[in-house]
Amino acid sequence: MARAEKVAAVAELTERFQTSAGAVLTEYRGLTVAQLGELRQSLGDNATFAVVKNTLTRIAATEAGLAAEIDGLLSGPSAIAFVRGDVVEAAKGLRDFSKANPFLVIKGGVLEGKSMTPDEITKLADLEPRDVLMARLAGAMKASMSGAAATMAALPVQMARLLAALQAKLEAAPAAETASAETATAETATAETATAEAATAEATPAADAAAATDAAPADDAAAADDAAEA
Repeated sequence: MARAEKVAAVAELTERFQTSAGAVLTEYRGLTVAQLGELRQSLGDNATFAVVKNTLTRIAATEAGLAAEIDGLLSGPSAIAFVRGDVVEAAKGLRDFSKANPFLVIKGGVLEGKSMTPDEITKLADLEPRDVLMARLAGAMKASMSGAAATMAALPVQMARLLAALQAKLEAAPAAETASAETATAETATAETATAEAATAEATPAADAAAATDAAPADDAAAADDAAEA
């Protein structure tokens, strides 16, 4: 490969590393051209699959800032699946093809700048597709919003009930105070009446005694006059 071609190849690989959501490195030793074509077809729009040279890939990874994540995976014949769509679907495609064609060996990869082991890529393939997860999330959000809407709709009714209860309490308070005042007035009047009756009862014996006292001298005088005449 001429120098200019190498430079172009490194630039292309660097750009793919930088613009892809992830990259899965594989060993394809023993796969036929037809099988590689079948793999590319199974990946669809989710990833592109390219056979690469380790030396050029190492340079491109360094320029993309992924040297630490990629360098240890560049041994033997290498091919890279650059993920540009649903990472879960891409992982599923590689895993399923690897099961049917053991010559395809998943060595590891990088996702969103973080290195991934073959086991982690397999676990990623076990997840639900992005569309399914988004649909579930949307359903959960819709249910949550419906619950919030119902709560908000119930607030005016609850507020009206609270205001009505408060109004009834405020109206009941003056009535209770008036009844209490009337009761106190009646008790006061009753006490005054009782006091007056007691005073009257005390005054009556005194008046009778005074009358008796006044009558006694008169009777004595009359008796004296009668005796003198006799």
